[in-house]
Amino acid sequence: MDRPTPPEHPPGDGMYFKLLEDDGHEALERRRRRQGGPGVSSSRPPPGFYPVVTVCLASLSVILFISLIAVTAHYQNQQRGGESSSQLQTQDANVSALVASISQLQQEKKKLQEEKQQLQDQLSLTKAPGVVPPTSPPIICPFDWLSFDTSCYLISRNSRSWPEAKSFCESEGAHLAIIHTADEQTFLWERLPRGHWNAYWFGITDAQTEDQWKWVDGTPLVGGFWEVGEPNNHINEDCGYIVKTQVLERVAVRSWYDAPCSMYLPYICEKEAGPGASTALPH
Repeated sequence: MDRPTPPEHPPGDGMYFKLLEDDGHEALERRRRRQGGPGVSSSRPPPGFYPVVTVCLASLSVILFISLIAVTAHYQNQQRGGESSSQLQTQDANVSALVASISQLQQEKKKLQEEKQQLQDQLSLTKAPGVVPPTSPPIICPFDWLSFDTSCYLISRNSRSWPEAKSFCESEGAHLAIIHTADEQTFLWERLPRGHWNAYWFGITDAQTEDQWKWVDGTPLVGGFWEVGEPNNHINEDCGYIVKTQVLERVAVRSWYDAPCSMYLPYICEKEAGPGASTALPH
């Protein structure tokens, strides 16, 4: 059985609805534009939008990178400037010190030149015709006295007590020997004859105050050349003497002893050497 065919729209109805649809769409579009909202065609960016944005961002990155390089270079220049200033100050200080040293050396050089000129003038005077240059007078010791340094020494062959020996030396314009150095001590000791117990008075005593040894000129003894265990004041021993025996192991710098001042022993006198010294006979 055939179904009835639905009635078709009357002619012109499709066109009518199409017009209504188009009018409504245009009215909606005009309304959105008046309200400031996006239109139908504004939902998608215009052609060429993304390339422009990409170029702008790249340019901005380049500008920022260049700015960073410029700031870094400026900071480094400031640091170098500070270091250069410190180095310049150090160099200035070194230059000032060098200038001061040069000035001092020049003054010393000038002083040395003046002294040299004075010596040359003195030498010229001594070489002048008829001028006799000054000379040091020879050291003259009396007969039978020994010369050492600036002194003359008499090693006596007679025996006296310490006080008598002191008086005799003074009568000769001398004094009992005062021995300060190891060289002087060795010089005298080597010129003493060896024997069983050869002892010689010299100028030291503690008669005034026990254990406070003094030279005959009143000066205190400093050090000395005592034998081990001496001085010991065994029996009121207040005067000093030098011993030289036949024992070869004995040495000059350990040869002093103390003994009673009343003992009779040979002695050693000393006086200053000089021109015109009187001649003494052997004692």
